[in-house]
Amino acid sequence: MDLVCQRDAAIPLQSACRALGLPRAGVYRYLHPRPATRTTASARTSPRALSPGERRDVLAVLHAERFVDQPPREVYGTLLAEGCYLCSVRTMYRVLAADGQVRERRNQRAPQHHPVPRLEARAPNEVWTWDISKLATVTPGVFLNLYLVLDLYSRYIVAWMVALRENSGLARHLIGQTIERLAIPAGQLTLHNDRGAPMTSISFNELLDSLGVEPSRSRPRVSNDNPYSESHFKTLKYQPQYPRRFRDIGHARAFLRRFVTWYNQEHCHTGLNGFTPAEVYHGHHERLVQERQRVLEAAYANHPQRWINGPPRCNVARSAGRTRADISQGPSGPI
Repeated sequence: MDLVCQRDAAIPLQSACRALGLPRAGVYRYLHPRPATRTTASARTSPRALSPGERRDVLAVLHAERFVDQPPREVYGTLLAEGCYLCSVRTMYRVLAADGQVRERRNQRAPQHHPVPRLEARAPNEVWTWDISKLATVTPGVFLNLYLVLDLYSRYIVAWMVALRENSGLARHLIGQTIERLAIPAGQLTLHNDRGAPMTSISFNELLDSLGVEPSRSRPRVSNDNPYSESHFKTLKYQPQYPRRFRDIGHARAFLRRFVTWYNQEHCHTGLNGFTPAEVYHGHHERLVQERQRVLEAAYANHPQRWINGPPRCNVARSAGRTRADISQGPSGPI
């Protein structure tokens, strides 16, 4: 810097800076330093800013009983309608922010945290999962309601009903009669469902309490917490024989009778390693496992090279041979 300042007057400042590799702005700051008492931009006061007294008045109005639960825009509009103007809406927010009050000011319930539903069934009639699905009719905009209860362990359809309406009274009738018909003792069964209106009604939950049934519900606004019921409805509606629309409720009930019989008695369920739901529900799979194991052992003896991981084993469940079902894991994996 000193070399630049002591240069010959005939040498331009720009040429001297270029020759020495110095920025001109730095040289100018060196030659003309700013005064130490200069006010910084952050300390400047805008002539448009509210005075401390005016800020206290704005806070007092926002804290008044009539406005304590209202947002600034609502306060601004109310005051303007009454012929009073304190400041703009944005200024109200600035005043609140300076006082640490820019947040939800209304008195509301704290956020609720719902745990992931985790239920495990190791035998039939320990956990049921049920839901209601809409069945389209030939009349546009008119739907029937399919109530269907599924045993989690065996995927067996323990009860179903097709109705014109969806309400808690029909749900109580279906669940109550099914528990009575199967003689389920109190304290044994857990019933899992989503948070539809029939499932969360007071009368429905009173019925479960009187029957000694433990309720289990999906989390709010979570669509995959009832995976087995949803998967079953897909199996139903993707059948080649499934009509796109039903003529009436009699047509729907006739189709469902045939489907339920096929599903329980003949459907080789993928989640049960090819056993039918009825075989697992009634305990016949224990004998059938041994028969199928002998068939696999004979096939292995004829062509052992086809099983690179050793002799094949026949199990009910596909996952590590566990004869159980977990509601926290749907057909597509963990929830």
